[in-house]
Amino acid sequence: MDTISVEVEEEFCEETNFESPCPSPLEGDKVLNMDFLTVNGRFTPMSGQASACSTRSVSLATTPIPPEMLGEGEQEEQGEIVINVQPKPSRHLFESSGRTTPVFTWNPLPTGNSIVYAKGKDNEVKFKKFEDDSTDTESSAVSDAEGDESAITAETTHKKHDPSNCYPNCDVNVWLRSCEQEIVEPIAGEVRGVVPEWLNGSLLRNGPGSLKVGDMTFNHLFDSSALLHRFNIENGHVTYQCRFLKSDAYKKNKAAQRIVVTEFGTSAAPDPCHTIFHRIAAIFGKPGENVSDNAMISIYPFGDEYFTFTESPIIHRIDPETLETEAKLNLSDYVGIVNHTSHPHVMSDGTVYNLGMSVTKTGPTYTIICFPNGEHMFENARIVASVPARWKFHPGYMHTFGITENFFVVVEQPLSVSVPHMLVSQIKNEPMVSSMKWFEKQQTYIYLLDRDTGELKHTFHAEPFFYLHIINQYEKEGHVVLDICCYKDPAMLNCMYVDTMKNMQQNPDYARLFRGRPLRFVLPLNYEESLKRSSSVFSASKSWTGLMKRLSVGDDLDADDSLTLKNLVTLEGMSATAYVMPDSTIFCKPELLCNLGCETPRIYYEEHLGREYRYFYAISSDVDASNPGTLIKVDVINKTRLTWCEENCYPSEPIFVPAPDPQSEDDGVVLAAMVWGRDEENRVGLLVLDGKTFTELARSEFETPGPVPKCLHGWFQSSTSKKSQ
Repeated sequence: MDTISVEVEEEFCEETNFESPCPSPLEGDKVLNMDFLTVNGRFTPMSGQASACSTRSVSLATTPIPPEMLGEGEQEEQGEIVINVQPKPSRHLFESSGRTTPVFTWNPLPTGNSIVYAKGKDNEVKFKKFEDDSTDTESSAVSDAEGDESAITAETTHKKHDPSNCYPNCDVNVWLRSCEQEIVEPIAGEVRGVVPEWLNGSLLRNGPGSLKVGDMTFNHLFDSSALLHRFNIENGHVTYQCRFLKSDAYKKNKAAQRIVVTEFGTSAAPDPCHTIFHRIAAIFGKPGENVSDNAMISIYPFGDEYFTFTESPIIHRIDPETLETEAKLNLSDYVGIVNHTSHPHVMSDGTVYNLGMSVTKTGPTYTIICFPNGEHMFENARIVASVPARWKFHPGYMHTFGITENFFVVVEQPLSVSVPHMLVSQIKNEPMVSSMKWFEKQQTYIYLLDRDTGELKHTFHAEPFFYLHIINQYEKEGHVVLDICCYKDPAMLNCMYVDTMKNMQQNPDYARLFRGRPLRFVLPLNYEESLKRSSSVFSASKSWTGLMKRLSVGDDLDADDSLTLKNLVTLEGMSATAYVMPDSTIFCKPELLCNLGCETPRIYYEEHLGREYRYFYAISSDVDASNPGTLIKVDVINKTRLTWCEENCYPSEPIFVPAPDPQSEDDGVVLAAMVWGRDEENRVGLLVLDGKTFTELARSEFETPGPVPKCLHGWFQSSTSKKSQ
C-alpha cells in the first residue's frame, strides 16, 4: 500500500480570518468537496462548486486531496492509497517589508514533458505528453535572461564588482530626485539634429515629482507628489516646462509642511484632532474622499480636455498648455465605482473605456465603464460589462485592461486587495500596500467579456504572474492574442520602496526581484469539442476515488487517446499553447516575445489598439543590463528587436507618433523624455527617434534651475488635434 502525504494549511478559513480568499466556514462542505490536479508539483482546484480557496496547498509530488476526506489528521483508504493529512501554517501574505516569494526561472506550467497527476513512493502516474508542445524552456522564462548576451554580460559584470556596487551601470537616483522649483514659463532648448517638419505638438508627461515634504520623506516611489512636464514642439523648436499637480493631498501636505495624507506606501503623520471615530466615519463616506488624490501615474484625453489619473476614482483636469490644475472630478459621482485603472482606452471615435470596481450585494465586481464621446461625457457614463471577482473579500489589483473588436479583456492576477484589511488599515492609518496580498499558489484568470451584451463569454487560466501593463490584444482566426509584460511575482513593488532603492547597490538580488519579460498568451475561442471530450472522461459523476484507483493500478494511459491533452492553438507561427485540462478549465502557456525586460510599452495606438500589430516600444526594466537606460523596439512577428541607448542617459516611456499618411506601422517617430544620472540632475531633454531604424533624428536639451526626476506615462497632443478642438 502506498502512503502519500498531503499538506493542508487550514481546514477552512475561520470567520475572522480574511487572509485567505475562501468561502465562509458555513460553506465548509463546498470547501471540502474539491478535486485537485497536481501539475508539476502545483495544484489547480476544480471549477464549479469547488472553491478557489488558497488555504489548501498540495506540496511537490503529493497526491490531491479527495472530497471524501473526513477531517484533519484522519486517514482514508482508497484502494491502494492512504492519504495522510498534515496541517501547515499559512504563508500567503504579500508583505511590505521586502520579503516576498523567491524568484526562480519561470517555466509556465504545464511543461512539455507531462502532467503529474499522482505520485507515490514507488510509482508516478502521468498523462501523455502534450500534443505539439514546445520543450523550449526559454520560450517562457521570466527570470534569468539565459541566452541573451547583453543580460548575461551585465550579470557577469556586476558579480565581479565590489558587492557594495552591484550595478555600476545603473543610477537609481534618477527616480529619487525631488523637483525644487517649478518651471511655469516655457524655456527654450538647444536642438541637435533635424526635427521632422510635420512634427508639431506637445508631449505631456506625468510622474513622481518630490519625495520630500518639509523634513519628512515618502516611503514609496508611488507616493511622490505628481509632477507634470510639457515638451512643446513647434516648427523645429522645442520648449520645456514643469509644474506640480495641485491635488488636495499636495496642498494639504504643503500647508502643513509634513505628510498629512496617507499614500500607497506611506502613513500620514498622526493628527491629534482626528480620533479613531473620525477614521471610522470616513470609511462610510463617498468613495475616493478618504484616500489620496495624488494622480501621479498617467494623462489621458476626454474629448478636448486632459486629465491626470491614479487608481482612486479622483481625476484632475489640467490645462495642456500651462499645466495648471483646473478642476477635480470624483468619478463615483457619475457611475457606481470605488476605483479604476490608471490606463483607460481612448477609441478612434473619442469614446473612452476604463476598468473599475463596483461593490454589489454579492461582492466586488470588475466593471467596464463607457464614457461616450461628446458633450457631458461624465454625466453620460455607464457600466457596459461586468464580471464578479473570484474572491468576495479579495478583489484583484488592476492597473490596465484590454479591448478587442468583440471583447473586453480583464486579467485577474492573484495579487489582491484585502477588503477587511483595508478597512482596518484605514482605522489604524496604515498605507494601502499593507492590504495587498499575494496568493502565490493561485492561478491567473483571464476573462473575455462580450462588448455587445456585457456578459462573461470565456475564462482562461494561466500560471500565477504579476503584471502592470498589457502591451496589446487582438482577435485572429478564432483566437485572442494577448501580450503582457509579466513578472514572476509582485516583488518589484517592494523594490520601489525608497530605502530599498537607495540600498540597491548592496543588494545582489535586486535585479532578479525586478526581472520581467514580455509574454504572449494565445486564447482559443473554439474549444467546445475538446471540452466535451474532457467532460466525457472526467465527468463530475465519476468519483474521484474511482479515477485515482484506475490511475494508481498503472493503466496504460498512452493507449487511451482520450487522455491526450491537445494543443488548441492553431495560429501559424505561434508557439504559445492552450489545453483543456481534466477539470474542464482552459490552461494557457505563453511564449516569449523578447528576452529583455520591457516596461511602459507603447504601440501605434491610434491605428492598432485591439488590432493585429507588429511593433511595440518600451524602456528596459533590467537594472543589471549593460545599459539600464535602453529603449527597445520589438518586432513581435520575427521576435527581433532594435535598441537605442546612451551612457548615463535614462529615457522614459517611448511614444510613437505616426507620420502624415504613414506607409507602414512604424512610419513615424518615437518620442521620449530624457534625464541623466550621476551629477547631471539639472539636465532634461526630448529625444526623437526614427520609427523604422530606431536611430536618433534629433534631440533638445535643457538646463533647469533644479533637479528633474524621471517620469512615468504621458500622451502626445498633436497640433492637428489642437486645431480641431
